[in-house]
Amino acid sequence: MDSIKITPVARIRTDFPEKFALPRQGGMIDELTGTIVFEPDFARPEAVKGLESYTHIWVLWLFSENIRDNHKLTVRPPALGGNTRVGVFATRSPFRPNNIGLSCLKLESIENDPGKGPLLHVSGIDMKDGTPVIDIKPYIPMWDAKPEASEGAIAGREKLTLTLVRSETFDRELAKLPEEKQTALLRLLENDPRPAYQQDPRRIYGFTFAGYEIRFRVEESRIYPLSIEKAAP
Repeated sequence: MDSIKITPVARIRTDFPEKFALPRQGGMIDELTGTIVFEPDFARPEAVKGLESYTHIWVLWLFSENIRDNHKLTVRPPALGGNTRVGVFATRSPFRPNNIGLSCLKLESIENDPGKGPLLHVSGIDMKDGTPVIDIKPYIPMWDAKPEASEGAIAGREKLTLTLVRSETFDRELAKLPEEKQTALLRLLENDPRPAYQQDPRRIYGFTFAGYEIRFRVEESRIYPLSIEKAAP
């Protein structure tokens, strides 16, 4: 076969309208939640019958904003600092020949909506809002968990976390967010939402999360949240 047709079976709704600040990997921040909404042809309860017996699922999805005509055989993954080139198939870079992403997510619950069909409420997301989902499979520890597996090039690297420096002003700003989103935002900031190649201590960064514009700056290993404002429609 010279070509393969892939049809999205669902889309995921999340608090991220843009790529900036998304976690580098699914499961990094448990507090980040989303909902998988099936396309009409698959929005039937029988399509997920039995899935409720699993706690985690594999989600295959498309890097829908990274579609390119030219493909590079080497990339510079953020996990290695953004400066080391390795083979594309030795990384989880979003810039791939077929733009397919893979995430292991926790299945929090399945809701049967009369109008939308089954909704999969998941946590540990790393996708932007509206990302096309091309397949869903149950995670089975007996076969999928490999504790003896090598960590490859990232072995021994410390987890990239920052010290969150809070102020009374920021705590008042934080109260603007719904309570269930506050912890998720704090975890997101601690995990350094910047791209690996942006390290300017003078720069004010910003991203949209849960309908709010978040502003912050980073100095050495400390992150200073500055403001939280309602995002423009």
